[in-house]
Amino acid sequence: MHDRYGSDVLGQKNTPRKPAAPQCPARIGLVIEDAASGWCGAILRVEKIGGAHVVELEDARGRTRAFPLGPGFLLEGRPVVLVQDRPAKPASSAPLRSASGSVHVAGVGARVARGSRIWVEGKHDAELVEKVWGHDLRIEGVVVEQLDGADNLRELVADFAPTPQRRLGVLLDHMVDGSKESRIAREVMTLPGARANVLVIGHPFIDIWQAVKPQRVGLRAWPHVPRGTDIKKGTLRALGWPCAEQADIAEGWQRILASVRHYGDLDPALIGRVEELIDWVTVPV
Repeated sequence: MHDRYGSDVLGQKNTPRKPAAPQCPARIGLVIEDAASGWCGAILRVEKIGGAHVVELEDARGRTRAFPLGPGFLLEGRPVVLVQDRPAKPASSAPLRSASGSVHVAGVGARVARGSRIWVEGKHDAELVEKVWGHDLRIEGVVVEQLDGADNLRELVADFAPTPQRRLGVLLDHMVDGSKESRIAREVMTLPGARANVLVIGHPFIDIWQAVKPQRVGLRAWPHVPRGTDIKKGTLRALGWPCAEQADIAEGWQRILASVRHYGDLDPALIGRVEELIDWVTVPV
């Protein structure tokens, strides 16, 4: 006989389902917490180890720890599932941009180097300029060379003998009123032909490290390092990173450099100066 009322509804469990945690792309710099251990830190990298993806987190003291990518994380106290960060493909109508924000020119090899040059003070300056403006520089055929300091700049410029076909652009650290670099720049501009063929400009930072936005390494602001203390060692010490050896300084810089993705991660005071130098050495003769 057909039961018009169906089965006993009181005999069925009607337990509501727990909503699934939303997916969250594991973006570099995102602060996340492992729910099981309570470990909280910024994402440094995502790597594939032994066939599985792991995410490495760095806490406020510079300690790192790796966790399996997936569920079990908290973002601002809410459960999330960490997934690989896969940047959305640009729309077909939008031009692809380089790290500097310029239109990326695909399928074109590097141009033969111009006679003009851009000089920067050191290796770290050159690496940062290359990471953000490397595509532009290769398309324009501009070579960036490092000076290993600015003390002998006047003599080096005189030896370079700039001309309208061999222009020279120089980027110096700490170009503020009363600094040694400002004095050197004034001396260079007294050389014959310098005003027409040489441009010496700079950023206000004591070291190029500070041109990277401090938020990229988990700071609100770069630390104040007292005069007489090595700026790089003082910065690494404030970050809680090793700083005793030269290898520590090199590793610390590579961590800072790795945090830079594009021009938006740099202070505008550096961006404008580099763009100005590129324009200067690529002006049509």
